[in-house]
Amino acid sequence: MPSIYVDINLDDFDDDDLIEEMESRGLNTEFSESELSQSITTIYQKRRLGQDYESDLDQLIYQAIGKVI
Repeated sequence: MPSIYVDINLDDFDDDDLIEEMESRGLNTEFSESELSQSITTIYQKRRLGQDYESDLDQLIYQAIGKVI
């Protein structure tokens, strides 16, 4: 299936539209301080112990911005 690229400007959408779209995709629009702290602590501990932390980091990035490299 070929890709289609559309040139859009996010300034054309208001915040409520963007938040609604993120929520419909299951993306977090807000992190509580404790959730963010817990995720970062888990990643830090796994990294310090030489354990695989990449999936936790990918999940945190996806929750924050909806993308994973």
